[in-house]
This record gives sequence, C-alpha cells and structure tokens, in this order.
Amino acid sequence: MVELKDVSVTYSSGVDALEHVSLKINDGDFAFVVGASGAGKSTLIKLLLKEIDATSGTVTVNGYQLNTLKKKKIPELRRTIGIVFQDFRLISSMTVYDNIAFVLRVINSPKAFIRKRVPYVMGLMGLKEKAHAYPTELSGGEMQRVAIARALVNDPKLIIADEPTGNIDPELSYEIVGLLKTINMQGTTVMMVTHEHELVKRFGGRIISITDGQIVYDDIMEGTDYET
Repeated sequence: MVELKDVSVTYSSGVDALEHVSLKINDGDFAFVVGASGAGKSTLIKLLLKEIDATSGTVTVNGYQLNTLKKKKIPELRRTIGIVFQDFRLISSMTVYDNIAFVLRVINSPKAFIRKRVPYVMGLMGLKEKAHAYPTELSGGEMQRVAIARALVNDPKLIIADEPTGNIDPELSYEIVGLLKTINMQGTTVMMVTHEHELVKRFGGRIISITDGQIVYDDIMEGTDYET
C-alpha cells in the first residue's frame, strides 16, 4: 500500500514541488498518475523511493513508514519496489538474461532460484528467444519489455513505471500498458506515471492527475475499446 497524508515537499531553492497531497493506493490497485512536465510526478517517485524526504506530512510504502525509516533500511524498502524507466537503463554489455538476473544477483539470491525465476519472467514478457541478445540488438519495445521483466523479477509488491511509453511507438505503447495490466491482474500493485493523456483515456481505470504539485483529480474513468 502507498499512502501519503498531507504531504508537502519544498526544495532548498524554495520551489514547492508537492503541496498538501493526500493519496492512498491499495494493494492490487492499478493507477495512472498523469500531469505535465514539472507538475510534481518525479518528486512523487523520489518520495516513494526515499530518495528525498517530505518537508511535512507522512509517507507509507509497503508497510514502511518513510518519515522514520533508518538509512540502513532503505535498500530493504527498495527491494519491495520494481522500477521501470523511460530510458530503459539496460546494461549494454550484458545479455537480456543477465540484465534481468542482475537484480537477483545483487541481493545474493540463490543460483538455483535465479535459473528458475529469470526464464519464467522472460516467458511472461515474450523474451525467451532474446535471452542471449544484447540491448543494441533489440527494438525499443523489446528493450522496454526487458525493463519490465527486470522490475518484476524480484516479485515486488509495487511496480512504478515512470513514463514507460515515452521512447516507443504509439502502437507499442498499448502493448506495454497491456503487459502492465496483466502483471497487475496477477496481484502486483502498479503505478504508471505518464503525461500521455490519450493513452490513459484509451485504457481507463483510476486516474490521479497532478497539477502544480497538487492532486486535482482522482477518480475512475471508463476507457474506450482498444486492441492489444
């Protein structure tokens, strides 16, 4: 669960990035967070990852009270969250398999578990035939699927997708959101941050709109029909 209670973030420059934001995303939810550049979306992500602290208010993520969370506990928090970035952030010198497995190796997962888990996640993302390919040999859509697989491989409670369709073609955007929806249907909470309002309208669901650091809309919207 993600919960913000009356949260404000003011940077040292004096900029009010978030102002009195209260928000609750329950376990198993899928929520689109929309807003223009500079609206406060990136600040929200940094807050949830404990990269920055709230100036006021309280923040809870996956059972962790971030206001009082000790520094040594931050890696533990982050292991409960999978992040999908707009620019993929794949390691160019590693194969698809190794890019995904890297997450588990860093936390010293057993080798037997890695050998079982990585192929399973690649199968979910339709990447089995690309296991030995390098990022430079992949299309934009394939690279984003690798990024999603990497976020999913540690079985996180929450996936935050930060503009995951920003660097791929519109038709592939529908595929990527469809994959995230499928992951959500299997029980993972998904928060997709985007500025693509048309994409959100097409899929529908819970829409959280941020403008100038404030939530101006939070409701369920019926989507139009789409093909995956």
